[in-house]
Amino acid sequence: MTAYRGIRFALATMLLGAWSPPTSLAAQTRPPIRTLGPVHATTTDSLGLVNNVRALPGGRLLINDATSRRVLLVDSTLAVIGIVADSTSSTANAYGPRSGSLIAFRGDSTLFVDAASLSMLVIDPAGKIGRVMSVPRSQDAMMLAAGGLGTGAYYSNGYLVYRGMPGFRMQMGPTGAPTMPSVADTMAIVRVNLQSRAVDTVGFIKIPKTNTNMTRSDDGKISIAIEVNPLPVVDDWVVTSTGEIALLRGRDYHIDWMSPDGTHRSSPKVAFDWKRITDEQKVALIDSVKAIRDRAAAANPGQGNAMAAAFGAALGMGGAASGMASSAAPTMVMRFEARGAPGGPPGGGAAPQIMAPQINYVSPTELPDYQPAFFANSAKADNDGNIWVQTIPTKPVAGGVVYDVINPAGEVVDRVQIPVNRTIVGFGPGGVVILAAREGMTTKLERARVK
Repeated sequence: MTAYRGIRFALATMLLGAWSPPTSLAAQTRPPIRTLGPVHATTTDSLGLVNNVRALPGGRLLINDATSRRVLLVDSTLAVIGIVADSTSSTANAYGPRSGSLIAFRGDSTLFVDAASLSMLVIDPAGKIGRVMSVPRSQDAMMLAAGGLGTGAYYSNGYLVYRGMPGFRMQMGPTGAPTMPSVADTMAIVRVNLQSRAVDTVGFIKIPKTNTNMTRSDDGKISIAIEVNPLPVVDDWVVTSTGEIALLRGRDYHIDWMSPDGTHRSSPKVAFDWKRITDEQKVALIDSVKAIRDRAAAANPGQGNAMAAAFGAALGMGGAASGMASSAAPTMVMRFEARGAPGGPPGGGAAPQIMAPQINYVSPTELPDYQPAFFANSAKADNDGNIWVQTIPTKPVAGGVVYDVINPAGEVVDRVQIPVNRTIVGFGPGGVVILAAREGMTTKLERARVK
């Protein structure tokens, strides 16, 4: 389990207090929780972090193993029957240096987005690469390949639908430290026509807001402080199997829809047992999250250095790292060009060191007054036109996480609990659900039935 997933799980556990919502927000009628159907197949091969999967005819499955940088084809028993793309010389198709993403394409074909080469491989139903397409717009390649923001893109009626690239530009401040621009708390959902390459905006979703501050000391070290809200009210989005684009609103838990013909509609608020968070509980929650974060950092001391390296790469400081200090907590040294000698800070001199970021949390008063219904990246679309939303629990429930199953009318028609330490990574025809069970750095996939 990753540190992020661990914090989400701990947050959900802490939010199970016996809170008393106002009468106007009392629990509405909701379907009873039932357990997912039995698991009838499990992978035997060692997998890394599985970004997403694509169900194919005959129970076969394409698996995007991002950690190992490979795309696998497995049969109905989840046994590997082919390697579609790999980072080694075992196949003629290279995975690429960055993680990619699978997109269900026309019929039973699949797109694999390789952001590094700005290309999309078209994989036929047999798992063979038939041709290569260029990404519609080079600036959106990372967003098509997910870019760490959940599902990268969907194909729908001749369009690719995905999150738009946020518009901001990094600049160097007078002290030689990059100045972080203010990033909006909303992001556009856009679609691009694969024939004309015309782009239009479907709508906007609310995303987690973070504030980042950078300072540079006299000895050239760049310190990064990140302020986050551990319980933000956010939106989510999916494209259903019928081609409708669904924007899930976290403020009141309703869905705004856009049909394939471009018409818009909104469904009523989804029934939910809203829970109020008192001022005392807000303070306790922030304190608990800090303690969880400290334990996670102590258990994984290299995580801070990895974050520093990621920030350096994002800042574009001359590309590759110039070196790494050898210590118990090494610091990545990144080079950049700005107003001075190439490869150095403004005015010349040694390259700056980017220190491990310091994570801070917002004031308790900035937490919402009512517990959100879901976290970011919690929604998935099944093969029957429904949307599955992993909800934040409002009452103690033994076992794994619970999903609201929402139909095209925006109504919760089922509530399904999956086994402990599992997440849903995809669906197949005939009521098939693909689960991921992650332990440490390895993952196993399981094929289960809805009932």
